[in-house]
Amino acid sequence: MVYILLAPGFEEAEALVPADLLRRAGVPVALVGVEEELVPGSHQIEVKADLPLGKVDLTQADMVVLPGGLKGVRNLSEHPAVAALIQEALDRDIWLAAICAAPTLLGRLGHLKGKQAVCYPGMENGLTNAIPCPEQAVVVDGKFITGRAAGASFDFGLKLVEVLAGAGKAEEIRNAVCYR
Repeated sequence: MVYILLAPGFEEAEALVPADLLRRAGVPVALVGVEEELVPGSHQIEVKADLPLGKVDLTQADMVVLPGGLKGVRNLSEHPAVAALIQEALDRDIWLAAICAAPTLLGRLGHLKGKQAVCYPGMENGLTNAIPCPEQAVVVDGKFITGRAAGASFDFGLKLVEVLAGAGKAEEIRNAVCYR
């Protein structure tokens, strides 16, 4: 199961493109409403969450995904249960994926120390003690996957498919959606 956390102000493309690609690959995905069931995105697109944050079961998880969006990431960082969920995911050796502004949340929590990572250009100071890779669209280091911005949503989503379902499945999905 992949849990994609949605807080008010999340960047829609960074949440929904990976969700779509993962589901096409047959990977179970749950959109998680951090604060409410109908979650407004940064561009006023409301998304209905599949379940609330309190129903996340990391014993069944393969990955937790943190979409960006400045307001969305701020709301994620201000929710006390989110940091605990991230720590539990790390303790259970579950993949953590974050894109755009969201890698800075992992950085501020101290989880990217010594890890290569990418985030939205100009926000690299938030990658506390990480090794910034600003020229990359997507970076994988250990069980962390980071993506640059909304424009990297397809590359990011396909990388999630690759690590969970294999390179062949990622290539199959890439071809099915006519992506490069």
